[in-house]
Amino acid sequence: MIDPRTPILVGCGQVTDTTGKPSSTRSNVAFSAEAARLALADAGASIGADALGRNIDAVAVLEFFPDISPRFASPFGRCTNPPKAVANRLNATPRQLIYTHQGGNTPQYMVNRFAEEIAGGETELALICGAELLRSTQNARKAGLAIDHNEDPGGEPTRVGDKRMGFSDEENRHELRAAIHFYPLLENAIRGGLGRDVQSHMTAMGRLFERLAKVAKDNPLATRREGYSAERLATISDDNRWICFPYPRLMNANAMIDQAAAVLVTSVGKARAWGIPPERWVFLHGCADGTDTWVVSERPRLDASPAIRGCARTALAMAGKSVADVAAFDLYSCFPSAVEVAMKEIGLADDDPRPISVTGGLPFFGGPGNNYVTHSIAEMMNVVRKTPGSFGLVTANGNYLTKHSAGLYSTTPVQGPWRREDPTKLQAELDAAPKKRVDTRPAGTGTIETYCIAYGKDAPERAYVLGRLDATGDRFIATAGRDPALLSDMLTREQLGRRVTVEQLDGRNVFRPLG
Repeated sequence: MIDPRTPILVGCGQVTDTTGKPSSTRSNVAFSAEAARLALADAGASIGADALGRNIDAVAVLEFFPDISPRFASPFGRCTNPPKAVANRLNATPRQLIYTHQGGNTPQYMVNRFAEEIAGGETELALICGAELLRSTQNARKAGLAIDHNEDPGGEPTRVGDKRMGFSDEENRHELRAAIHFYPLLENAIRGGLGRDVQSHMTAMGRLFERLAKVAKDNPLATRREGYSAERLATISDDNRWICFPYPRLMNANAMIDQAAAVLVTSVGKARAWGIPPERWVFLHGCADGTDTWVVSERPRLDASPAIRGCARTALAMAGKSVADVAAFDLYSCFPSAVEVAMKEIGLADDDPRPISVTGGLPFFGGPGNNYVTHSIAEMMNVVRKTPGSFGLVTANGNYLTKHSAGLYSTTPVQGPWRREDPTKLQAELDAAPKKRVDTRPAGTGTIETYCIAYGKDAPERAYVLGRLDATGDRFIATAGRDPALLSDMLTREQLGRRVTVEQLDGRNVFRPLG
């Protein structure tokens, strides 16, 4: 007999819209509710989808990008309480209304959290959902349309998650605060650790992301279905220009999409009471959450993630499984570095034949802000349902390879009471790791540990480096602005291990190569 309090996922819904027209009725909350209705129907409850929706007692909406980033801010207004607005559309009156803080880890984090609540009898039916409409918002802005997405359903949602900014004051002082700068820095550190030159590493990144592109080609919900070859991905062209070296356009998460997803979490006992067929049940066999050293420049190693390793280990141990028992993975894939580090930490060889994405990944399936992993979980539910008894592992990542979550899924029932290890145990282990000291007033000579080169529309505009000072061994952050000769040189010569001088000039650390 399965313990009736065992948490299970019972419904999933996904929407990808590449042609829909923007309108006042087509807001982020309306789009989230559309995915939620699909999830309710997917559960197949004998009481009906509408009745099942009225039983939702917890709604968590993943924070929308326009509410986070000035770059994606919408001129068409916002909703003051997204989970209540979604609940109203479903005729639900939930006890919990949660609007998460930012982080690509938050969908899996919320599944883990609700699973605990359900196992403890605190929650009966939880809805996790989110949406982004950046494609149609951009189109509406360009067309000068008069659209109103303002909505005030009343009340204030509970905010959940870690709201800290992902960068330090020192990083911010050098305008180093965007994912498109941090992940390329991590990428060149990975390349250095592997001892590869630029061209061979570009080829390897192309081969890696070709695997994702092939999955997206066969996924009708993917936004880029061309099935790009490794050569195309690694070759600079008019439609694959540099964004931030070493990443061309097609190796970046594609945020300009309209996508929504939702999943439902309940207990075995409630699923039986509502007539949800057992063939719809997906069990969360293992889960974990943990954060790496928060500040990238303070990490001892820039090509590693102890938190990914710890989350995978903890989730598999909870299930009594090993990596060899997993049939499919969906590794968070905003940039190649995220996938490369995850594969290394989990223990997947480059030539492992198992899927490393079941969606096609953020560059090719689509990268709907904080909500991508809701799609990962939904798709993994479909995968394990199609192959009963198989196991699938989803990893989630927030900020700059900083916040991590993992979930191991299968239709195979959990044996005995569902219990997870207290996540503070893993976090205490991670927090005990040493940090690298960053010198905020560096002067003298040093060595480049990693670097990236940010592009404007047509040309390189700025270089960022993380280096090590000769005198102390401390790390430093430095930049080089619009110096065409230097930036061109950095693109044609190996920079890893290159000797430089560094000094503070006009409030920033500036580096110059020695020779």
